[in-house]
Amino acid sequence: MFQSFEVTSNPATGAPRVAKLRAELENLGLDGFLVPRADEHQGEYVPARARRLAWLTGFTGSAGVALIMKYKAYLFVDGRYTLQAVEQTDPDVFTIESLVDTPPPVWLRNAEKKLTIGFDPWLHTISETKSLREALEKNGGSLVAVRDNLVDLIWDDQPAPPLEAVTIQPEKYAGKLASQKLHELAEAVAKAKADATVLTDPSSIAWAFNIRGNDVSNTPLPLAFALIPATGEPLLFIDKRKLPIETEAYLTQLSTLRAPSTLESDVAAFAAEGKTVMLDPALAAEKLRLIVEKAGGKVVDGVDPARLPRALKNKVELEGARKSHERDGVAMVSFLSWIDAQAPGTIDEIIAATKLEETRQTVAESFQMPLENLSFDTISGAGPNGAFAHYRVSTESNRKLQDGELFLIDSGGQYRDGTTDITRTLPVGQPTADMKRKFTLVLKGMIAISTARFPKGTRGMDIDVLARIELWKQGYDYGHGTGHGVGSFLSVHEGPQSISRRGTHELLPGMILSNEPGYYKPGPGGYGIRIENLLIVTEPDVPEGGDIPMMGFETITLCPIDKRLIDTSLLIREELIWLDAYHARVREALLPHTQGPAREWLISATEPFGHES
Repeated sequence: MFQSFEVTSNPATGAPRVAKLRAELENLGLDGFLVPRADEHQGEYVPARARRLAWLTGFTGSAGVALIMKYKAYLFVDGRYTLQAVEQTDPDVFTIESLVDTPPPVWLRNAEKKLTIGFDPWLHTISETKSLREALEKNGGSLVAVRDNLVDLIWDDQPAPPLEAVTIQPEKYAGKLASQKLHELAEAVAKAKADATVLTDPSSIAWAFNIRGNDVSNTPLPLAFALIPATGEPLLFIDKRKLPIETEAYLTQLSTLRAPSTLESDVAAFAAEGKTVMLDPALAAEKLRLIVEKAGGKVVDGVDPARLPRALKNKVELEGARKSHERDGVAMVSFLSWIDAQAPGTIDEIIAATKLEETRQTVAESFQMPLENLSFDTISGAGPNGAFAHYRVSTESNRKLQDGELFLIDSGGQYRDGTTDITRTLPVGQPTADMKRKFTLVLKGMIAISTARFPKGTRGMDIDVLARIELWKQGYDYGHGTGHGVGSFLSVHEGPQSISRRGTHELLPGMILSNEPGYYKPGPGGYGIRIENLLIVTEPDVPEGGDIPMMGFETITLCPIDKRLIDTSLLIREELIWLDAYHARVREALLPHTQGPAREWLISATEPFGHES
C-alpha cells in the first residue's frame, strides 16, 4: 500500500516543542521565528526531514506557516485547511490566522511593533523574504537570517535526508531527449542576458534531465539542484548514493555531477568571477541570492526557464496522458461498481480508499503498466468529512458510508506515461432533493468549463467564473481554485497554468488542467460535492461561421458522472447533449476492458438521458 492511514498528528506535543523553540529565541535575542511548510526546493511535497511545521504544530496540511513569538504563536493557513488546523493544533498554544487575508507580511506590518524576526533563508523564496523584510522595516524592525534552523536544533530524532534511487525516464514517455531540453534551457539563459541559472524546483530538474525519483511522497522527484550555464556543461548537485550505475553513467553524459554539499561553494565560485545568475524570485531560496551577491556576482530576476516548457506537453506526453486516463477509467469503473454493491453502513472510508488503490494496481498490471504511486493521498470523505476539501482519512477520523449521505472520493495515480487526478461524488442510498440540486449546480459549472471556447491570450482567471456563476446565482461558492495544472509523471499540481482567481498565466495548447468545481456544507448532516475531470488545452481553430481562431478543451478523464445525483430539470439542452456524449465516449473507450458486474454497471451508468432533437 502506498497510502498510510495512521494518525501522524498530536496536538499535545505543540506546547513543549514551542517552549523549547522559545528558549532558542531567547539565546539569539529574537522576538520571533518563522516556520514555513517548505523545504529548500519550495515544493508541495517535502521529505520527512523537512516537515518542521507538522512536527512543531501538529498541522499536516500542504500549505501553511507558523510564527512563534515570545509569548504567542500563530499558524497561518488558507481556506482549505481552516477546520483541519483547528482540529490538529492546541488552541491554548496556537491562534489560527488566514494565509490569504492576513499572511505573515501583512500581519507583521499591521503589528506596528519594532520586531526582530528570525528566518531560515533556505526555506523562504526571494519574493517572500522581500515582503517580510519590507513589512518589518516599515515599523523599524528587522528580518534576521539564522545560520541553523531553530526547529532543527530542538528536533532530536529528525529523519535523515532521503536517498531513494533515481531512474531514467525513457524518451518513449518523455518525447524529447534531455540533451535537447538542456540546450534549449541554455539558450533561454543567454536570451535573458544571464551567465547561468540555478534550477531549484525538482520537477524542472526531473523534466530537464529526463529522470525520476522517489524522495518525496506521491511525486516521482529526485531532490537536487542544477546550475545551467549559458555556455558549457551543466552542474547537477545530487547525492551519488541515489544513482544506480546506469543512471550515473547516463547523467555523466549530460552534466558534471557534484555533491549537494558543494552547492554553496560552487555557486559562490561561479559568482566570484563577476557572473550574472538568473534566479526565479517565486521559487528560488533567499539563501541563493545571498550566496551570489556575497561572492560578488549579480542576481537577475527571471522565471524558471523549464517551467513553461514542462507545462506544454509534447505529442508523446499527451498520448501518454490519454492512455493513462483510459487505464485509470477502467479502475474507477471497477471500483465504483464495487461501491454500489456494498450495503450502506458496511464499509468505511479506509476500506474504500484501500480498495481503490488495490484496484488501480490490479488494472495497471493487466495493462502491463505498473502503478508507480498514488499522485496524492486519496481523499475519501463520507458525510461531513467530505466537507473538508482536502480531507485526509486516518484511523482516528475514519467514518462509515452511511445511508442518506454523500461520499466524495478524490484520487489519482502515477504511471510512467502520465499522472491522473479524478473526483467523483456518490450517493449512499437515496439522495435528498437538496443534494441533487447542489450537485447539478456544480455539474453545470463543470460542463461550462468543458465546453468553453476562448481566444489566444485568455488566462485561467478569465474563465474561472464560468464554473461558479450558477452557484453564485443561488448564493453558493467554493473556497478553492477551479483547476490546477498537472504534470507528466510528475507533480499532480503543476504551474504556471491554473483556472482560478489567481490564474494570471495564459492558457496554451498542450497544457493539462483539472476542472473541479465543488460545494461544501460543513457540520452535522454536512457533505462535500466535487466533480473533477482533467482537460488538455486544444490547438486553436476557427469555429464554423466564426471569424477568429478559438482554443478549447479536450476532456481526457473517462468515468461516468453519477446520474442519481443529477436533477435534469436544471440542465439546459446543450448540457444534456454534452453529458450524453461524454457518457457515450466513456462507454465506448472502457467497455472493451471491463467484464462481469463492472461491465453491467458501466452500461447502466452511461445510459443516455435523452433530449429533444
